[in-house]
Amino acid sequence: METVILAVVIAVVVLGALGGLIVGSRRRKSLPPPPPAAPDITAPPAEPHVGDEAETPRDEPRRTIEEVDLPGGSAPVAVEEPPAVEAPEIEIPEPTAGRLVRLRTRLSRSQNALGKGLLTLLSREHLDEDTWEEIEDTLLTADVGVQPTQELVENLRERVKVLGTRTPEELRGLLREELLKLVGTDADRTVKTEPEDRKPGIVMVVGVNGTGKTTTTGKLARVLVADGRTVVLGAADTFRAAAADQLQTWGERVGAYTVRGPEAGDPASVAFDAVKEGKEMGVDVVLIDTAGRLHTKTGLMDELGKVKRVVEKHAPLDEVLLVLDATTGQNGLVQARVFAEVVDITGIVLTKLDGTAKGGIVVAVQRELGVPVKLVGLGEGADDLAPFEPEAFVDALIGD
Repeated sequence: METVILAVVIAVVVLGALGGLIVGSRRRKSLPPPPPAAPDITAPPAEPHVGDEAETPRDEPRRTIEEVDLPGGSAPVAVEEPPAVEAPEIEIPEPTAGRLVRLRTRLSRSQNALGKGLLTLLSREHLDEDTWEEIEDTLLTADVGVQPTQELVENLRERVKVLGTRTPEELRGLLREELLKLVGTDADRTVKTEPEDRKPGIVMVVGVNGTGKTTTTGKLARVLVADGRTVVLGAADTFRAAAADQLQTWGERVGAYTVRGPEAGDPASVAFDAVKEGKEMGVDVVLIDTAGRLHTKTGLMDELGKVKRVVEKHAPLDEVLLVLDATTGQNGLVQARVFAEVVDITGIVLTKLDGTAKGGIVVAVQRELGVPVKLVGLGEGADDLAPFEPEAFVDALIGD
């Protein structure tokens, strides 16, 4: 028994010794070094400065920018605003009353081909067959036409035979009467722009390229404005480059609004919109400029007929004016026939009737179409389009 107790005590002592050795070895291991203290941060040396900045900053009272007196100098530069686009100045067209009389000098340039030549021939002492043939040639050269020429020569023959002696005054009076018969004084030459039952009046301008059609439309707007009308322009010539710009420029000069569409667009659509716009604005007249299509192109002429039909969905056309170049002579008559088949022409506008023009075309075209010449263009000026007056026209042809 004592042996067991002794063995237990020895075991306990041994275990205790071993535990002490283990604890001692652990204590003898080195502990991690403590973290280093935070280093003293030293500001970097200041960069060298010049003048006052080299000194040590001092606490001084500071002033706001409002308190600081700025040095004198040039005033601050103001930023210029872009100039506003000014509307074009509205022009006041020349009154149309008596305009043809005022332009008589230009019109009389045509008298060499007709009036003066006839007076010279009729003043001969003996009017034989050769002289009468020369009179016929003079009339034909002036584009009077075959049938009107024959009528005039026959009437002159009879009246000269009855008259006997022929003074220059008597011959001038005789020729004036016969020419007035050919030109016609009874036709209604008013441009119809005032329908009784509605507004606006609708005018369509047609013609071949090169006759001055778009320019004539612009000048006609000036004529109407000069007579106290308000106008909307329809730029239905969508095939010719810059035609709409040209017409719009004419309109802006007299304060007329221009309806236009895209280039190469549908001209009938533009014409329709122009009439619609004119109705909404309550203007007096809508002028529609159409494309100057070749009269030999059937498809293009059909397009012109379409424009007319589309416009008439709003209201009937009051005028269809055919613009002819007075210098083209008989070729102009061929154009007139074809246009008359497509649209009902109600009036003729003769352009370039000054200078080299042959006045007899007035007679020929009226006979060909059975419609009167209503306007004549006598130059390049803005107010050189005049209402046609037969008396003033004949007086200019035969001279004073």
